[in-house]
Amino acid sequence: MDSPVTLLDHGFFRARAVSPVLSLAQPRNNARALTAAAQAAAEAEVALLLSPELSLTGYSCEDLFLTEPLLEECREALVQLLRDSAELPLTLVVGAPWPVADGRVFNVALVLSAGQVVGAVPKGALPTYGEFYEQRWFDSGEGVALVIDDPRFGTFPLAQKLGFETLGVRWALELCEDLWSPSPPGVAHALAGAQLILNPSASPEGVGKAAYRRDLVRMASGQRLCGYLYAGAGPFESSKDLVYGGHLLAAEAGSMLGEGERFALDGASLTVDFDVQRLAFDRRRNSSFRRQAGSEGYRFLSAPAQPAALAGPLFRQIDPQPFIPGDREEAARRAKDILAIQATGLARRMRAARAQALVIGLSGGLDSTLALLVSLEALKRLDLPKTALCALTLPGPGTSEKTLGLVGGLAEVLGLTLERIDIGPAVAQHLADLGHDGVTPDVTFENAQARERTQILFNRANQLAGLVVGTGDLSELALGWCTFNADHMASYNVNGSVPKTLIADLVRAYAAQQHDQALSQALEAVLALPISPELIPGDDPQEVGQLTEAVLGPYEVHDFYLYYALRFGMGPAKLRFLARRAFADRYAPDALDEWLDRFFSRFHAMQFKRTTLPPGPKVGTVSLSPRGDWRMPDETTPSQR
Repeated sequence: MDSPVTLLDHGFFRARAVSPVLSLAQPRNNARALTAAAQAAAEAEVALLLSPELSLTGYSCEDLFLTEPLLEECREALVQLLRDSAELPLTLVVGAPWPVADGRVFNVALVLSAGQVVGAVPKGALPTYGEFYEQRWFDSGEGVALVIDDPRFGTFPLAQKLGFETLGVRWALELCEDLWSPSPPGVAHALAGAQLILNPSASPEGVGKAAYRRDLVRMASGQRLCGYLYAGAGPFESSKDLVYGGHLLAAEAGSMLGEGERFALDGASLTVDFDVQRLAFDRRRNSSFRRQAGSEGYRFLSAPAQPAALAGPLFRQIDPQPFIPGDREEAARRAKDILAIQATGLARRMRAARAQALVIGLSGGLDSTLALLVSLEALKRLDLPKTALCALTLPGPGTSEKTLGLVGGLAEVLGLTLERIDIGPAVAQHLADLGHDGVTPDVTFENAQARERTQILFNRANQLAGLVVGTGDLSELALGWCTFNADHMASYNVNGSVPKTLIADLVRAYAAQQHDQALSQALEAVLALPISPELIPGDDPQEVGQLTEAVLGPYEVHDFYLYYALRFGMGPAKLRFLARRAFADRYAPDALDEWLDRFFSRFHAMQFKRTTLPPGPKVGTVSLSPRGDWRMPDETTPSQR
């Protein structure tokens, strides 16, 4: 019988940062608190537990760090902690002052596993400015590489170029100020192969400091293409003039994964599942990272953990609409940026081609509506009048009266002259020439309409010395939901790297920003229209009959697969695992599986269309341009993994 698939099989590694209730200068009490935290973490199937800087003694002990009683009690408390946590199936990181025989005292992070001290990492950057006086008590660990031999703890290395491996995941430590320093050791750790960086810290609070700290952690994870876990000392470190908040942070490759509650008097914890497979993919595809990678002088020691099945819920958010920011203010700002990118790209192309006009076909749908708004913005940037935009509507056998009405209404509120050319007679003649009966709704019937429209658009552009503005979107390109050498073609496709879900959001944002109520209402009507190519007549000529999502499946699901497959290199098995969590309250697992199979089969089969795409502006991290982000043979089959 096969073993059940676990979170680990999908590349998720569970870690927790804690800020427990602290007793200053009472290591035994702190050892008990850390044991309790470790027991709770083990119950949550955590593999790696991080506590704050100097968590065995407290950070605020000042000159007590140099006294024999505190140092000795710290050793005794460490023995107690090792004994009490020996049977727990996780690795634990704790902080302590550590004296060595030559008189130096280091501020170290100790790595404990299975009742043993695996290794210790000393703090390199010792702040001695403002409220900090660390050089009074500690010595820098920069360049230090010692071997500690103590009858109570055995033999273990104390070194800065030291990493650890737990469940196949490599990780390393930098301590508090190390992150703030001009040359953070975490950069070298990451280049040596550490996928996660852990930071035990004691950073006091102040107005604006939490935001700065958050940005620092997030950007460090992005620069190093790593996961970053930060555990700050909590309120019971607060002494004299300083207040500590117990800030807990987790970030991954430039994005925040989670943040703990600050100023929690009962302690706080933050549990996250890092996606180490995603991090490995990011590093493989980043040539700048690979060029500098190397592990000279580094050692990675085994720090084993044996968590239980790891089959429960994920401790990370799986965004069902990853192309759209959850924060509406951020979404509005991003919408303006995207429109500016699209319009600037089109304006540049128009000027380079010495084009005198833009030609666009309007269907009444989302894609052509966004392309229309972009075209108007491009003309504005070039100080050209609206009359330089030639807008055509090209109704055919499948066009409904509703969409025709929407196109006309939108053109009217925008002050445009809309030209109508009925393609029905031309398509009928063409089908008759081919011996087609002109009514059977097969692929020839559909594609003849799409190609007739494209022929008209390009020939009109020739008449006007203009450019044909493409309207097809990224989602359609991924699925091949376009007619080769028809709507697949344009002089410049402004929507080529914008997925369907984002196009809807951009049109919605544009509508919300308008002071013209009539324009807002016209755009809202477009948003309410079902998505359709309108190539097959419906039963009711007034209504849209051919529904795209009834054939393909929901675009929001396909955009989910598209984002995670291209951005993070995920295969079908992991996408299936994530989709069932992201859409658990919306779609049945069998339906999600069916749409996943459809996505990959179409994605591979339709690469030949993407190989010959026209140019268009890249607006996000996912693009299928054959000249930029995506190169792939036309002749492939999808993997089942």
